[in-house]
Amino acid sequence: MRITTKTEISAYPLLSRGKVRDIYDIDDKTLLIVTTDRMSAFDVIMDKPIPYKGVILNQITLFWMDKFKDIIPNHLVESDVDRFPAALAPWKDELEGRAVLVRKAKPLPVECIVRGYISGSGWKDYQKTGTLCGYQLPAGMRESDKLETALFTPSTKAELGQHDQNISADEAARLLGEDVARKVQETTLAIY
Repeated sequence: MRITTKTEISAYPLLSRGKVRDIYDIDDKTLLIVTTDRMSAFDVIMDKPIPYKGVILNQITLFWMDKFKDIIPNHLVESDVDRFPAALAPWKDELEGRAVLVRKAKPLPVECIVRGYISGSGWKDYQKTGTLCGYQLPAGMRESDKLETALFTPSTKAELGQHDQNISADEAARLLGEDVARKVQETTLAIY
């Protein structure tokens, strides 16, 4: 296993290099997602990586995918590099612990967020408007106060270098369609 900030896997086409993950096209049904050690904060990629951060992040993802597989199916096909296609063997050391094969799926155009406490960008919105993603909140709340009820507070998915923007559940329904938005909200709250 080695520190990885950028992959160069010539066996398959690179589809995307995000803030943290590199994604390769394996075949018409499968992607390879590699979680690198790149560090991103506030949607900016930092110059110095955090060694093995990608391995830890990937293992956390696998843990939660397994924990919630009964609530919602996921796209995981394989996480054991010994079972990856033979063409990936030259990169085994680089992929170990930080890569997964997944079924291709169309990502939702929103981030699904639940807030049980008023903090972060939600706190900033509340200070300006008294609301959080379209929900009217009681006056006089303090930063990190517990919300009476956990709230589904979606945001946009910004392009690399841009910031996600909080949106209302109604705006998420406009982007996703009513049925998908309802399922997404119910599932997100159930996981929370």
